[in-house]
Amino acid sequence: MSDEGGEWTILFRRFLKRLYTLNNWLIFISSGFLIIFSAIVMTIIEPETFSNYFDSFWWVMTTVTTVGYGDFYPVSVAGRVYAVFLYLIGIGLIGIVIGKLVEGFAQFRIKQEEGKMSYNGKNHIVVVGWSKKAEHALEEIRLADPSKEIVLIAMLEKTPVKHDNVHFVHGDAADGAVLEMANIKEAKSVIIFADDSIEDNQLTDGKSLLIATGIERLAGDLHITVEIKVEKHMDLFKHVSVDEFIISDEMISRMAAQAVLSNGATTIYSQLMSRKVGEDLYQIPASPKWVTYRDAFHRLLEKGATLISSGQDMNINRRLDEKIPQGAILYIICDQDTYSKLTAEK
Repeated sequence: MSDEGGEWTILFRRFLKRLYTLNNWLIFISSGFLIIFSAIVMTIIEPETFSNYFDSFWWVMTTVTTVGYGDFYPVSVAGRVYAVFLYLIGIGLIGIVIGKLVEGFAQFRIKQEEGKMSYNGKNHIVVVGWSKKAEHALEEIRLADPSKEIVLIAMLEKTPVKHDNVHFVHGDAADGAVLEMANIKEAKSVIIFADDSIEDNQLTDGKSLLIATGIERLAGDLHITVEIKVEKHMDLFKHVSVDEFIISDEMISRMAAQAVLSNGATTIYSQLMSRKVGEDLYQIPASPKWVTYRDAFHRLLEKGATLISSGQDMNINRRLDEKIPQGAILYIICDQDTYSKLTAEK
């Protein structure tokens, strides 16, 4: 008897192993069919116990999931025989389904962390390269707009940022396939940070140029900001539609010089550049009620905001009587509460 029992155990294990190696969809479909079929069969076999299909379905589900409430149970021989069949086959099959679901969620999380999953959202910001500068940039973006989706492209084994709104893509941004994984075509803007692991500044800016070229080829009209090491290298980007440049090394040097020449200058820069410190720089559309820059200047001043620029032109004080062109973008300095009130009025 023990030998026969051992043989049955081996056969049952082989059966479960065979089930586990089957196609996932075949297992899911088979499980659904078994549950529905069993609910119908038990209603036919024992109509007194299972007076409707829902009661039968309830009993089947509590049985195959090993919950077993005991509120329904078969009393006839035929019903109990089928219940034994359900114990042997159904519980094993559903157990495999649950195991595969858990495994699927685990694999999904691992692929997310390793940057192996494509991003399918729109109007997101793509950040290329990982460094302390990129980390601060992500923090500033989240402070400015907590709901903004960000896609980070970097050559890292796992995501350095675990945040619901930050999606990690592993790979070289110069590779078109990697850019497509970041859904660059549907992005709103992109920031390319210089690769600090490259010692030669010319090679560093050359890599940034290669990435910017690939992005423009795939995405076309996209707002691109590039960090470069040397200002004269800006000429290298003349055939690429880069909207803004950040000259990291020279900017730090100039800020240091301003700190020596003008006490408190760096504090002002910090306020304008960071959401963490003091007043902030915000962008707002021109109101249709404002005809001239003077109208905008005074209306904003009454609300607690200071108009400093129209686009990239910071000579507003000499253009107060000029008409505001259609679609003009104005830059103001104010606190978060004032900005929120201004945008709520639009």
